[in-house]
Amino acid sequence: MSIVSDVEKSHPSAAVTEYDAVVVGAGPYGLSAAAHLMGRGLKVAVFGKTLELWRERMPKGMYLRSHWWASNLSDPKGKYSFARFFKQSAKYKACYPVPIEAFIEYALWFQKHAVPNVDETYVSSIERKDGIFELTLEDGRIVHSPVVVMAIGLYYYANRPAEYTQVPAECVSHAYDHGDFSRFAGKKVLMIGAGQSAVEYSALLNEAGAAVHLVARRPIHWLDPDRADERGLIEQIKAPNAGIAPGWKNWILEYVPYLFYTYPQERKDRYIKNNYQAAANDWLRDRVIGKVVLHEKQKVTELVEADGGLEATLSNGEKIKVDHVMMATGYIVNVNDLPMLHSSLKEQIESDQNIPVLNHFFECSVPGMYFLGLTSLRSFGPLYRFVVGAKATAQRVANSVVKQVARSR
Repeated sequence: MSIVSDVEKSHPSAAVTEYDAVVVGAGPYGLSAAAHLMGRGLKVAVFGKTLELWRERMPKGMYLRSHWWASNLSDPKGKYSFARFFKQSAKYKACYPVPIEAFIEYALWFQKHAVPNVDETYVSSIERKDGIFELTLEDGRIVHSPVVVMAIGLYYYANRPAEYTQVPAECVSHAYDHGDFSRFAGKKVLMIGAGQSAVEYSALLNEAGAAVHLVARRPIHWLDPDRADERGLIEQIKAPNAGIAPGWKNWILEYVPYLFYTYPQERKDRYIKNNYQAAANDWLRDRVIGKVVLHEKQKVTELVEADGGLEATLSNGEKIKVDHVMMATGYIVNVNDLPMLHSSLKEQIESDQNIPVLNHFFECSVPGMYFLGLTSLRSFGPLYRFVVGAKATAQRVANSVVKQVARSR
């Protein structure tokens, strides 16, 4: 089934095009949702660069934190799994950890077969008029649909603490800003953070020829060595394998994926805070310890320009001169940071802590508008921080959208 016709692409000034559903974003969640919507016989458009985060914002040499069997995108019949990709690939085989390049090739293979003709034009504006969403694309085309699925990824949510942005922009960046670390060869870099990204990016920067100082407010929490392929029956009964990590709690999150939603928000917030703190995989230890200067249980109290670079003062009084500061400070969902949403639409979206309040089907207070991935984490739980959550999301959203489209016809 074609999503966007060649005629529509070659004639951007054509009349308004109507779809049953529009997916904004072409990452793992967007592609999975589109595959399920198409599988239900709907006319679907997908806008956004395919796997942009993974292809352009993640440096070579990275590895997935999750196992390959927990990194499947989802299509209705389960035809395009990672396992099938490995069987057909002459270059990649099942392994742990999975190189980022292998995941990208798998996801592009999935897109080619399950969601053909993704339109890589960005959406510049989304409004809602008389119960129908009007989307304006960057090339001027207009699209109408009763349903919009927001699978926008991480870009707009990058957390850039103000204390690190009071210096020249060329001297400070977020980890999201980089897909290549070669420019840092011979430079001194101050990395801020304590999670997987901060630790792995520190390793990659060091391997690219940079001298790296990693500053973390707390001790780095190293995960135990992975034993998923070695655990015996008794161990698996006590703590079954799951996409996030072994354990019954994680197993329930994956195999009863909507249960978390039913709990009071205060309890959900407490659970996420207490059980899913930033951590780094054990396989990074040898690439960091003794090679990156670690400043654990420290924070930057002052950052000033000095000698053509920056001088950072730590809470213990130590001063470090560097050429660049990189923030691996995570992501904070704020619906007001999504520039494509018209102000009138933002006013209609009920939010709590600037995060859209979602119903059982990932739908916000504006009928027909769905939010996937990280935006849904506070409502649905930590499963949706990982690719493993794409299947449950896509199935749930497709079930809701089919009913909604039927009512609008």
